[in-house]
Amino acid sequence: MDRMSSRPGRQPRCRHGGIDADCSGAAESSRGSKWRAAGYRYRATMAAVSWLVAGTRRPVLVPGHLDRHVAWMRDERGFTPATVEQWSRTTRRFLMWCVGVGRRLGDLTAADIDNYVATQGTGRWARVSTANVISALRAFLRYAAREGWCSNRLAESVSRPRLYQQETLPYAPDWSVVQQMLADVDTDKPRDIRDRAILLLLALYGMRSGEVVALRLDQIDWAGRTLGLVRLKRRQPQIYPLLPTVAEALARYIDTVRPQSCCEEVFLCMHAPLRPLKAGSIFDVANRRFVARGIEAAHRGGHALRHACAVRLLAEGLTLKEIGDHLGHRSTSATSIYAKVNMSALREVGAFDLGDVL
Repeated sequence: MDRMSSRPGRQPRCRHGGIDADCSGAAESSRGSKWRAAGYRYRATMAAVSWLVAGTRRPVLVPGHLDRHVAWMRDERGFTPATVEQWSRTTRRFLMWCVGVGRRLGDLTAADIDNYVATQGTGRWARVSTANVISALRAFLRYAAREGWCSNRLAESVSRPRLYQQETLPYAPDWSVVQQMLADVDTDKPRDIRDRAILLLLALYGMRSGEVVALRLDQIDWAGRTLGLVRLKRRQPQIYPLLPTVAEALARYIDTVRPQSCCEEVFLCMHAPLRPLKAGSIFDVANRRFVARGIEAAHRGGHALRHACAVRLLAEGLTLKEIGDHLGHRSTSATSIYAKVNMSALREVGAFDLGDVL
């Protein structure tokens, strides 16, 4: 019905100006049939558009190939879940870009990859981020070449920014700042209760984001006061003492905040759908506290707290081997970067007296 006929007290009029029931009924019936027909056309049009858009947006150039690549990274190469998630996301964005510009895998050239990086990364990606994107694309292109989807020389023809070992310092907030962040979440708010448990695991055990989200309920031995972790890089379980502060924070979260769920993972989303957190969520938990504190830094995620843990252990006099064992490093070379932040040792080197050598 139109606006006039829907108002109370008004009667539909025929084309002669008088009130006529037969004429008004015919008019209403005619308008109703027109509206129904218009509705049918609209729904049919939208269904056709949706079908066509879906058909163009689906990776027609690689139907199902991304899933096979993900399975290969996970099952054959044994990449960590965090790497699989990150590289599959990078590859998916690249493939959707290929669809948008009308490029097929078999026709790709190194210039196409350079064009993608230039158009998508300029002003957004730093040199390290660009190198990570290229590494993910190289892995996919090597797999695609093995499957016969593209040229077997494409992956090696893509240039990657040069990164130098030990060229940067690991960012770590001062331990007093970490303590302030932990004090900020020592409240009765459900989100703060969960975040405090996560931040303690990051700062005291130096856990990676993927290790936090993979932590299961059965890895917490309340009676034995131990915490069993599976270090992602070592691929080996490690047993740590369950510190009283951490035990209290975990127990409070599990008993009062954690939703009832059949999931084995400790940390779940606060709201439906009730599912385990992802590694990216751990970044959000830490970054939220950095922002609240007004800390301006290049890295404000969970990894910064892992670095803070390493720097604190170094300041307490632990050796690089002991720090590497605590952090779950596979080799001491991964821990050697922290030697550059050991100011007391560097001062000793700087004060070394060469005597008569010079």
